[in-house]
Amino acid sequence: MKVKTTEHPRIRIAAVGSDPLRFIGLQALLGPEKDFDLESTLPGDFDALVHKDVVLIAERCGTNPFELIETLKAKGSKVCVVVIGSAEDDEAILRAIAGGARGYVNEGAPAPELAHAIRSVNQGLVWASRRIFSSLIDRASSLTRHKFMPDALTNREKEVLKMLVAGRSNKEIGLPLGIEERTVKAHVSKLMRKLGVQNRIMLSVHAVTHSLVAAE
Repeated sequence: MKVKTTEHPRIRIAAVGSDPLRFIGLQALLGPEKDFDLESTLPGDFDALVHKDVVLIAERCGTNPFELIETLKAKGSKVCVVVIGSAEDDEAILRAIAGGARGYVNEGAPAPELAHAIRSVNQGLVWASRRIFSSLIDRASSLTRHKFMPDALTNREKEVLKMLVAGRSNKEIGLPLGIEERTVKAHVSKLMRKLGVQNRIMLSVHAVTHSLVAAE
């Protein structure tokens, strides 16, 4: 009797603006991963990018990651962007994630780490080094002067916060709630003021560490 094997869906990956040598390096790193389909794509080829699962963009490729992310979001794409860079500063990495990147990988990271990051963001998670997440959790936990209980938030704020923690964009939050993106931005800004944080990722971390969002 022939045993039927189950194949995992392949992850479609675009390496944006990679020069030939950089792309060859990525192919060598990710080649052994049988569930990866890796292609080199021009930064302006949005028709190709919107149909990918994960987009890799190097900080040194000359393309602004944030502009690319905003354009893809405007086109309704759910593609996950991973920035590959050399930043050692926690704030620089935080800005990349807060700006919409689903992950940040150091350009010197070993192949298993890069592969793990790609799979993680493809599953809807946010990827950064353990050091970065430890730093974010420590900072969120230290906000003792802002001790708001869930009852201090309105029902609408709780709805927005829950979807924000799930990694949804302003547009993706607004559609099911029947509100405009600018209204979502206003809710997010008010939540940040209430909870004493400065950006979306810290807002998410604070919500999770203080149990402001019920687990699914």
